[in-house]
Amino acid sequence: MADVTRRMLDLLSTLQTGRPFSGEELATRLAVSPRTVRRDVDRLREYGYPVETQPGPGGYYRLVAGRTMPPLVLDDDEAIAALLGLATLASSGSGEDGALDDAATRAYGKLDQFLPARLRPRVAALRASLETGRQVAPAVSAALVAALAEAIDGREVVRFDYSDRHGEESRRRVEPHRQIHLLQRWYLLGWDLDRDDWRVFRLDRVRDLVRTGVRHAPRALPADAALAYLRQGLNADRRRVRLVVRARPGQVADALKFEDAEIHGGPGDGETHVTLWLDSWEWLIPGLARLGADFTVVEPEDFREGCAAFARRLLAASGRPCEPPG
Repeated sequence: MADVTRRMLDLLSTLQTGRPFSGEELATRLAVSPRTVRRDVDRLREYGYPVETQPGPGGYYRLVAGRTMPPLVLDDDEAIAALLGLATLASSGSGEDGALDDAATRAYGKLDQFLPARLRPRVAALRASLETGRQVAPAVSAALVAALAEAIDGREVVRFDYSDRHGEESRRRVEPHRQIHLLQRWYLLGWDLDRDDWRVFRLDRVRDLVRTGVRHAPRALPADAALAYLRQGLNADRRRVRLVVRARPGQVADALKFEDAEIHGGPGDGETHVTLWLDSWEWLIPGLARLGADFTVVEPEDFREGCAAFARRLLAASGRPCEPPG
């Protein structure tokens, strides 16, 4: 199936040049038989692509030009995933005009017309059955993300105004290298030319982006991945905490959904190992209390002591005698 899909996309890409191709020419380009070409053209028509055929000597295949975009080549699962992806993005943001969530909301309502006719009833039914809860996040414009993507692809220096977390304004010249999405925030990892070092910028604090047209040489990333470098910076002033929780990984992930946690199933049945970075032990309590499962703080020691002291206060509040420490 993967080979068929790839061949269909190659055929569509060839036809989208707009010029006519003979069956023999397409067969040679795609390394298939003329019979396979005819069958693949019929598939494209089933998807709604207007492929014109001229039979006989001098015959050809040509994709008819028009104002409407041809349907997307998506199977059922891909169409459902695309709709759910748009719905998720539309529910996370500020609702401002031009923001990513605003663009996703508009695309969400238009997806049907770009799908093959056979998929439209299913997608319409899914949309009618779906509701999403809104989660407010800082606004980032689709135009900014797209412009940075093009600058990264072209290794092009950019300039922009930036406001840091203290509200200090500055003008930056940056070699952009990666865009990162983590915990409802969008970031840019780039080499700051004026500071001669790597920096991470929140995209919702970037304004007045200018693509300079100046090219830069590639650089090795400062970590195995941009996401790893971002996490190192975010967790620089936090403590690493390791837990063993007597619950399934999915339950633990739900309880710690607002934390950037590494969650892995343990060797025991219903046991989960968790690593996360926190400012203080108090951040552990709300999520784990709602989970209602036993847990052990493996490290650090002062977090274990903090939890023990809190447990003694809870026992005192309940009127029960407190056991001696240790």
